[in-house]
Amino acid sequence: MELMVVTLILGFLLSLLFIAPRFIKSDQTKKVHSDTNIKTVKKAYNKTEVSLHNKRTDCWIIIKEKVYDVTPYVEEHPGGDAILVHAGDDSTEGFFGPQHATRVFDMIEDFYIGDLEK
Repeated sequence: MELMVVTLILGFLLSLLFIAPRFIKSDQTKKVHSDTNIKTVKKAYNKTEVSLHNKRTDCWIIIKEKVYDVTPYVEEHPGGDAILVHAGDDSTEGFFGPQHATRVFDMIEDFYIGDLEK
């Protein structure tokens, strides 16, 4: 009986070793992205400003009147160069297409830099 209790406690402690670092890393990542966004957010960009960022090495997109700098994500994009089709322009239609998993809707906020001027 004591052996079973000790085994359960050790199992619980070992599982914490594997689970806890994931939560800690996740929280730290969010803080870094949040701090970065605070430093780089401008209130509004006009379409001309956004259109200048239309390359693989400098890629901004517009989604629902919000501007995102997706440059760090271009090389990771599972759809390859499809992300560059609307670089420097409105990507709303393509972004909400059936090819995207729901996780992209959370991910995109990490790249938010400001709003589009009206």
